[in-house]
Amino acid sequence: MNGLRDRVSGAAAANRLTFVAAVLLLWGVWIVWTLFSIQIRHHTDYVLQARKQQEEDVSLQAPRGSIYDRNGQPLAISVPVESVSVNPMRMSNLRVASEVLANMLHLDQTALYGRLTQARKNRRGFMWVKHRLDPFETEHLKGLNLEWASFHTESQRHYPKLQTAAHVIGTVYKEEEGAAGIEKAFDTSLRGHNGSQKVVMDVKRRGIASHIDSAPMVGTALTLTIDERLQYIAEKELKAQVELKHARYGTAIVMDPYNGEIMALANFPTYDPNKPPPPGESKWARFNLGVSVPFEPGSIYKVVTLSAALETTNLTPESPIATGNGTLSLPGRIVHEAHGGYGTITMQQVLEKSSNIGAILIGARVGREKMYEYSRRFGFGEKTGVGLPAESRGLLRTLDKWGTTSLASISMGQEISTTSVQLARACSVIANGGLLVKPKIVLKRGDITEPTQTPVRVLKPETVMTMRMMMEGVVLRGTGRLTARLDGYTSAGKTGTAQIFENGHYTHLYNASFMGFVPVTNPRFVIVVTLNGTEGNSGMGGAAAAPVFKSIATEAMRLLDIPKDIPEDVVAVRKPVLGGPVEENLPIAGLSERSIMEDDPSLRELLAAQEAEAALPVDDSIPAVPAKGPRVPDFRGKSVRNVVELASAEGIAVTIQGSGVARAQVPAAGRPMNRGEKIRVVFAR
Repeated sequence: MNGLRDRVSGAAAANRLTFVAAVLLLWGVWIVWTLFSIQIRHHTDYVLQARKQQEEDVSLQAPRGSIYDRNGQPLAISVPVESVSVNPMRMSNLRVASEVLANMLHLDQTALYGRLTQARKNRRGFMWVKHRLDPFETEHLKGLNLEWASFHTESQRHYPKLQTAAHVIGTVYKEEEGAAGIEKAFDTSLRGHNGSQKVVMDVKRRGIASHIDSAPMVGTALTLTIDERLQYIAEKELKAQVELKHARYGTAIVMDPYNGEIMALANFPTYDPNKPPPPGESKWARFNLGVSVPFEPGSIYKVVTLSAALETTNLTPESPIATGNGTLSLPGRIVHEAHGGYGTITMQQVLEKSSNIGAILIGARVGREKMYEYSRRFGFGEKTGVGLPAESRGLLRTLDKWGTTSLASISMGQEISTTSVQLARACSVIANGGLLVKPKIVLKRGDITEPTQTPVRVLKPETVMTMRMMMEGVVLRGTGRLTARLDGYTSAGKTGTAQIFENGHYTHLYNASFMGFVPVTNPRFVIVVTLNGTEGNSGMGGAAAAPVFKSIATEAMRLLDIPKDIPEDVVAVRKPVLGGPVEENLPIAGLSERSIMEDDPSLRELLAAQEAEAALPVDDSIPAVPAKGPRVPDFRGKSVRNVVELASAEGIAVTIQGSGVARAQVPAAGRPMNRGEKIRVVFAR
């Protein structure tokens, strides 16, 4: 009995041992399997989870590339500033922390508290509070020694020249993204590539180590064609004149006529890109007016009209234009000249006096098709491709959309709109020898020079030489004689005054403009000035815009140390006749249903009178001492030696400029000479 009991007890013990052994075996297998799963099978997953709990990815902002002027002066740079982040998991009281940060950093406390609460709920140990603190905020916040706050160095855009070239350079948004100007147009190049950094946290979410995954790459630096010195001068002179004439706004552009490099592009009013818009800022302050805002050019456009006439008709500067009594009836409107009309004048005087009727008659000789063709040749109606945002193409309607009097209007600068940079390109055609260039604002990207587009010939060299002489006459004897002449330098240009069309009608406010170049024989600069919203005779192109041209040109020639081309002891032409301000002829726009070329009797009569009087002597309307000497010989086409010999034989004093063959002369051939007067003869190859 006892033996049986012992056997049963032994079997039970063996079963228990077997069970325990089995449990231990299974437990061991489970441990081994778990270790295998953790350390081998799911090793990567658990490592990633651990890193996610222990590390935070922080973006490292790449500084934007700097922007320099052509001489290496910094116009836009990125400077290091402090930004602040916090660890919400370490804050003992979110409400108090949000109040401290909001008051110190000028933030909305309610919004900040909501962000902190959400970050702690999601167990986030890193949260940006504010980027780019100002120095006072940084100093005060660091002085609190908050253990849950961390500081990081980032970059902030700074414009050391303040308002200088603000419209060209532009601005950036808070996240260092280009918002306007060069900053926007070349944002991809300037922005560079951001880097990344991993911050290792301890169990209390405190940063204990960090390493950079990828270093930030600084953006590409840009060198502009702008000369900061010329830009400052242009802005200063423009501001003074806009305020003096009570204009709404103004633009001034200085450009190299040979390669299209823009040396200065000034607008007023302007702004400081370092500061947010102040209350009451002018609505024009942040417009790049010279590129984005088109206007009717007015009489400036007569340069295009006369250039087309020189190439497509038999008209010359000496050709008589019978403008009649100063009144021309067109279908639906009447065009008047100032001062009661000019009678019969030369084409040269049409430009000098800015005769509207003369321009209309010349435009009629050119014709619709050729006028449109030459307008396109000069680049009107298309963008210049200068490389700045929001450039306007202006307006030049196709021929099928021209009205009855469109030819007359366009001949004197209406029914067409243009920007100041388009006018600078058009004026460069005359200044550089007949080539249409592409305006350029960026000189280099990094160390690589931006390519210059090959210019296209649009005028013959001989046409250009004639137009230079005629435009110089505007400064010597015409609407720019009192305000656009430089001391010691020859200059040439054209005034323009166009009534501003607003609310369905033409107002008594003007766009006053002047475009010109200096010196005449070897132009270094083309300068275009436009003032919008001037009034009265003092608000016309010659009185309002030309003085800015003179001031900028004078300072530019002095700054770059360009030798004078008029000797101080020589007066090449007679001095201007002083008196009241020179008034320009203002065209009044209008359309009708009949053809200006075929249906207008007054135009046909004037054209017929012009042809009939072509052989008559031309009156010199410029006051002068009655001539007692010989008449001016025609030197054009002769060599320097032949001109000197002929002048010596006639007892005439001449001033020689250039080399090659005589292309132009002042005064013109056939004019009576005043005693002691010298003739300036311009030579070119």
